[in-house]
Amino acid sequence: MIKFGVAGNSKSFFDEGGETTAEAAAWCAARGIDIFEYSFGRGVTMNESTAKKIGEAFRQSGVELTVHAPYFINFSNPDPEMIQKSIGYVLSSCKKAADFGGDRVVVHPATQGKLSREGAMKLLLENVVKLHDALEEKGYGSTKICFETMGKTAQMGSLDEIISVVNLFDQYYPCIDFGHINAREQGILNNPENYNTLIQKMLDFMPENKVFNMHVHFSKIQYGAKGEIRHLTFADEIYGPDYRPLMEIFRKYGMTPYVVCESDGTQAEDAMEMKRYFLSLG
Repeated sequence: MIKFGVAGNSKSFFDEGGETTAEAAAWCAARGIDIFEYSFGRGVTMNESTAKKIGEAFRQSGVELTVHAPYFINFSNPDPEMIQKSIGYVLSSCKKAADFGGDRVVVHPATQGKLSREGAMKLLLENVVKLHDALEEKGYGSTKICFETMGKTAQMGSLDEIISVVNLFDQYYPCIDFGHINAREQGILNNPENYNTLIQKMLDFMPENKVFNMHVHFSKIQYGAKGEIRHLTFADEIYGPDYRPLMEIFRKYGMTPYVVCESDGTQAEDAMEMKRYFLSLG
């Protein structure tokens, strides 16, 4: 079943008196939100007991928790010590996902740095193999590690690069951020036909189950010559992209992704706008 959710708490949650993440469980459920993505973007510091308390609140409310690993992960870093730190960040994120009762962890793959694109990609592929070995060793072999398409040209994470990573192991899934792709490719998805082109490419080069059950991030994003600048809301009429053609493709193909809205402060309202439109398609 397709699910729609939010990345963190919306402005409206706080405006209505919400304070803690545990309180967000019932708040999300009351609005029909299916998923809450908890970001450990600045580091994994939450203790186990707090994580389990949050997980129980969401379980009782029927809202699924997913995790976003720290933003500073870089599997193209040439320093082996830094690779071990990146592996550690993913393992810590998997532990929190387990404490929450979830099984999806979103990961930013890497930055190119001073390396050639080919050199950075070679390191990325080598190091996500090491990550897989560590995940197996620590008992996280069933956690879905969702590698994200990235919005800046200096970041590793084009669709082709994510396909190459995801095809390495069964537990590696794509996190397709359509706003990032649109920003990276200078508004490519403002032509609705290009949504279909992307989905077809994924179906051609990736296992069907990973495409149909992929993780999705969606928001409108301002971009410049180097790609992503900042996240916007659905009120934006300049940058896009429009979510409606994508919902139509999901309905047409019977796809069941997790769709997480990353709008700037209106993620709950915009997530529900996507969900209502998808349901209206019959």
